[in-house]
Amino acid sequence: MSEYNETEQRHHLGDKAKANFLTSEAAYQLAEFTKTAPQFESITPRWLLKLLEWKPLENGILRLNKVKERKDPLYILNQEVGYEFIPEGYVDYETTPREYILNPISTIVNISTQVSDIYSKPLDQSEEQLRLSVEWLRERQEYELINNPDYGLLKNTDSVQRISTRKGYPTPDDLDELITKVWKEPSFFLAHPRAIAAFGRECTRRGVPPATVVLHGNPFISWRGIPLIPTNKLHIDGQLHPKGQTGKTNILLIRTGEEKQGVIGLYQSGLQGEQSKGLSIRFMGIDNQGIGSYLLLLYSSICILTSDAVGVLENVEVGNYYDYE
Repeated sequence: MSEYNETEQRHHLGDKAKANFLTSEAAYQLAEFTKTAPQFESITPRWLLKLLEWKPLENGILRLNKVKERKDPLYILNQEVGYEFIPEGYVDYETTPREYILNPISTIVNISTQVSDIYSKPLDQSEEQLRLSVEWLRERQEYELINNPDYGLLKNTDSVQRISTRKGYPTPDDLDELITKVWKEPSFFLAHPRAIAAFGRECTRRGVPPATVVLHGNPFISWRGIPLIPTNKLHIDGQLHPKGQTGKTNILLIRTGEEKQGVIGLYQSGLQGEQSKGLSIRFMGIDNQGIGSYLLLLYSSICILTSDAVGVLENVEVGNYYDYE
C-alpha cells in the first residue's frame, strides 16, 4: 500500500510541476526573432571592380585609336642655328582601330505578389531578391572582365607580355620578371588567393617576407611596393572551383587609368532605371498569376589601352609546400 501511494504521489507532483510554469516550447510560439538578411556565400570583395578606373559611354561603343609604332616617327632637329632645313614628318594612326561594343549580362527576377504582400516584414522580399540578384550580376561581371573570350584580360594580353614561371611555383624572381613587362607605373598584381599563398610560402622560404600595404582600409601583401590583390575568378587548372590541392593558374600585373595608358573599365551611362554604373533594374509588370517580374541589365567591358599595360605570369603552381623543422 505504501509503495502504491509513493508512485501515485510522484505522478501527481510531476503533473502539478508541468502545470506551474510556461514551457519553452509554448513560449516559442509568441517569441519575436532577430533575423539576418539572406546570406550569399558566393559574394566576394570584387577588388578588380573597385580598383579599375571606369569610363562611361553614351552609345555603348568605344573606338580605341592607336598610333602606328615606328622607330623614328619624327625627325627631330638637333643642330646649330643656321642649319639649312627643318626636318618634316608626322605621327600616323591605325586605319582600322578596334571597337568595343558593350553587351549586357542580364537576368529576370520573378516575385509572387502574394509573397511580397504577406511576408515582407521585417525584410522586404522584393528588395532582398533584387539585392542578391545584383550581387550575382556583379560577381559575373568581374568573372567576364578576366575570362571573357572576346574582351577579357587573359584573352587580350599580348603574347610578348606573357612569361612562364621558372620552376612552377611563384618565386620573387618570377614577379620581378613580370614587373619588367609592366614597368611603367604598375598598379597591382591580380591573383587567386591560393597563388598569393604560394608566393608567400616562397618568400618565407627565402627569408624575404613581403611587406603589407593598406588599400581601402584592408591589408594586402605586396612585392616591390605593388599589392597582390586576390580574386577567385582566376581558374586553377581551368576550373573555377578546383577540388585538388595542386594545380596551375596565372598571375596578372596591371596598370590602370586612362592618363597612364593603362586598363580601364567601360560601362553604359544614362540607362533607364539606372541603379549604379552600367546597372539597370526595370519592372516588367505583373502577369495573370500575380507574378511580378524585374529585368536586370548590366552593361560593361574592359579595355587595355596599350599592350604594355598588362602582363601575365603563366604556369603558376599553387600546391608546393615546405616542411620546417
